[in-house]
This record gives sequence, structure tokens and C-alpha cells, in this order.
Amino acid sequence: MTAPLLQVNHVTRTYVLPREHLWGKPPVVQALQGVSFTLDAGRSLGVVGESGSGKSTLARVVMALEPPTAGSVQLLGQDLNQLDPSELRTARRNFQMVFQDPYGSLDPRQTIFKIITEPLAALSPTSTTPDRRSQAADVLASVGLRTSDLDKYPHEFSGGQRQRVAIARALITRPKLIVADEPVSALDVSVQAQVLNLMQDLQRDFGVTYLLISHDLAVVNHLCDEVAVMFQGRVVEQGAPQTLFHNAAHPYTRALLDAVPRMQPALSPGMRKRAPSVTPRVHPATACPYAHRCPQAQAQCGDARPELREISAGHLVACHLA
Repeated sequence: MTAPLLQVNHVTRTYVLPREHLWGKPPVVQALQGVSFTLDAGRSLGVVGESGSGKSTLARVVMALEPPTAGSVQLLGQDLNQLDPSELRTARRNFQMVFQDPYGSLDPRQTIFKIITEPLAALSPTSTTPDRRSQAADVLASVGLRTSDLDKYPHEFSGGQRQRVAIARALITRPKLIVADEPVSALDVSVQAQVLNLMQDLQRDFGVTYLLISHDLAVVNHLCDEVAVMFQGRVVEQGAPQTLFHNAAHPYTRALLDAVPRMQPALSPGMRKRAPSVTPRVHPATACPYAHRCPQAQAQCGDARPELREISAGHLVACHLA
């Protein structure tokens, strides 16, 4: 049996904040709390959740931009945080990142050629300029841009074209894994579809594996083979998109789906549904973290934190009531 491309094992990430008072203890934020998953080569995993759920922190830890407080991240069998700087630099050829903002992730003072070939210059310093230009032209063509665009600057492109340049920069080393943090959220809806279709085509042509961070469920449903739902640094539900989006088992996942705008006929004020009022409750650290917001919470939810368990083939959920 082939080993997974990416293995995230019980990863925790804790931040110690500045002291609020001279004699007080510094506050501690647990951005990730025991996150685990595997991702096979050529597949796509989408990570969804509200702002502050730990999605972007997970992306930075997977990219080895931040070390985990506990746990491990293994890519191709290597623990990225156990590698020395030179070994990690070599390993970075196999994983690259596409950032959220195509306007801020490209240096406006550099040409597209320098932007795209920067990873090659860092990882293959002995490569010649003609070789880099040839590789840059090939990868630019794969994202639908022209060779003549290599000598232009970022301000000469639209938002969708800039994101194509960012994807080309990530592809230049032929990575096994691309971590995409909200890659289309800053783009118009019509351009989003173009970029997502491009990402699908690149996965088909090059066998790229995606870890997609997004708050847009439609984007995840379009691109991903599996979805992990995060809440307060934990994975609370995981499974195939068709399972989660049509048969969600966790109340938080259902709340995310209910929040998606839908076209509905206008109703009179008396016929409009009102959201159920939930009285906030304070639970101990061992309680379900969603209990204070869950309209179905019961006594056991405040007494014990549910573990992620399989309720059907490939469908995992952390809920006492599922």
C-alpha cells in the first residue's frame, strides 16, 4: 500500500501573547489542538471554517513556516520540522504555496520572469538564465499566459492574471504539494471559475496535490475530493463533499451550510423564519467547544469533549449526538 504524500499527526500550535498586566500571566491562544489527517498524492483536501478557526495557521505549519508546538508534519516520509535548514531548503522543491492576495504576493518592482524564477534561483543556484527563462516560459504557457509576459510587471495584469502568475511561480519547481490559502477569494466570481478550472487542469496534467484553505463551500465542493471542517483549532467533521454538504452530521457544519446565501422568494414578515436564540453557556476545557453555540446541546456535551470518530465509511465527526 502506497504511503500518503502528506501526514499531519496530532499537530498543536500555541501562541503566547504579550502580558496584559505587569504581574499577570501572559495569555495563551491554542490555534491548533491535535489536528490529524492524511492526504494521498493527486488528491485534494479542502479545509473550511469560520475566521479564527485555525485554517491559515494550519497552512503555515504544513508549509514549515511555523513549527508546531506538538505533533509532526511529514511530507514524503520526512518530518519537516526535524530537517536542518539545508535539508528543508531542498525539501521545499516538493511543496509550494499560493497566497490569498494576488496584489500583495507579487513584488511590483520585479518582472514576471524574476518573480516566477525566484524559487529556481533559491533552490537551483547553478541553473543558467537561459534555462530558467525556458522553464518560466513553459510554466507560464501552462497557466494560459504568453512568453512575452515574462518581461512585464505585475501592475500590467488583471487580478485573475496575477493569480495565474502566482500559480506559475508555485509550479516552477514541479512540486508534489501546493498549499492554496484562499486562492480565489480576492477575485471576481467569473474570474474565480477560470482560476479553479485552471487548478483542476493542472492537477490532471501534472498530478499536483492540493491542500485548499477556504471559507467558500462552493469552491471546496468544486475542487476537492475531501473536506475537513475546523472549529476552534479542531477538526469537527471530515468526509467527501457530497456527504458533508448533503448529509452533515455536526451542528457546526450544518450552521455553515445554512449561512450560504440562497435565492428564495420574498416572505411576509409573519412568515419569515427566525434564527433560534441560543443562550451562551460557559463550559470547562473538557467540554465540547461548540456546546455554547449548539441549539441541540445536552448535558453530556458540557461534561466530555467528543473525539473524532467514524460514523460511516470515510465520514468522521466529533459530536456526541451524531
